[in-house]
Amino acid sequence: MREGSAVAPLADGELKRMLDASIALVREVAQREIIPRFLRVSHGQRKDDGSLCSEADVAAQRFLIERLSGIRPCPVIGEEMSPAAQRAIWEASGDDPRGLWCIDPIDGTTNFINGLPCFAVSLAWLSARRVRLAVTYNPITDEMFYARQGNGAYLNGRRLPLRQVTSDIARAVGGVDFKRIPKPLADRIAVGPPFYSQRNFGSSTLDWCNLAAGRLDLYLHGGQMLWDYAAGSLILSEAGGWMCSLAHDDYDAEDVWRRPVIAALHPAVFAAWRDWVRQDTPLLGSACGTDTR
Repeated sequence: MREGSAVAPLADGELKRMLDASIALVREVAQREIIPRFLRVSHGQRKDDGSLCSEADVAAQRFLIERLSGIRPCPVIGEEMSPAAQRAIWEASGDDPRGLWCIDPIDGTTNFINGLPCFAVSLAWLSARRVRLAVTYNPITDEMFYARQGNGAYLNGRRLPLRQVTSDIARAVGGVDFKRIPKPLADRIAVGPPFYSQRNFGSSTLDWCNLAAGRLDLYLHGGQMLWDYAAGSLILSEAGGWMCSLAHDDYDAEDVWRRPVIAALHPAVFAAWRDWVRQDTPLLGSACGTDTR
C-alpha cells in the first residue's frame, strides 16, 4: 500500500450489506439482461483469446458496472474489457483502499449461445487483492452460491457442502477441464485417472461451486483468468475446500492472469490428487510442500 493509504478492515456488518446487495444485483441483471436473450442469441463474436462474447455478455457487464458503484464505489474489472484495460485496473488496485470489483457477466457463453442451461453470472469484491465476498448465480436453476470471508459458503441459504464427501480418491468424481493442461498430464488423466469418473460442464465459475457443494470431489484446470476463479476460490475455501496451483502450494502465489488450479473438498482427496497431478508433470516449480487452502 502507498504510505498513508492504509484503512481499517471493513466491518463484517458492512461486508454483509455488500453481499446482500450483490446477491440482489446479480439476480436483477440475470432477469433483465440475460434470461430475455437466452435462446435468442444465435452467435457471438470471437475474441483474441478464442472465447466467445455475445450481446448478452456486453449488456450484462454494462448493467453491473453501472450498479456496483451504488454498493461500493470502486474500480471494476470485467471479462469483456480489453486486456490492456484489465491489466491497468489491476495494477492500480493494489494500493486502492476502496477495493476492487471483479465480474464475469456470463461465464459459459458457448453454453448460453447454444441453449445449454449451464452458465452463470459471477462477481467478487477484493480488498488488498484478497477476495472478501463472492456471488455466483445460475439463473436457469435459480441457484445462488455466495460467501463472505470468515462466514461460510451457502447455496440458497443452505450451508456448503450439501453432503458428506468421500475421503477416497478412487471413489471421487472429478471436474477436469482440459484447456491448457500439459499434454503429458492430459494423456495420463485420459488413460489412467486415479478417480472414479470425470465431468466437465463448460463453466469454470460453476465448477468451483459444484465442488464446494460436494457435487464434485476434485477439480483441475490448466489456467484460468481472474474472473474465472475469484468468486469460486472464496466459495470453495469457505466450504472447507483445499486448493493449490500446478507449481505453488500457495494458490495466491500463482500468476493472476493464467492461474492453474488443483482442488478438492476433502483434505485426503486433495493431498492424493495434488501428488498424482504433480508426479512427472512437466513445467512445474519445485514448491511441493504442505497443503494450503
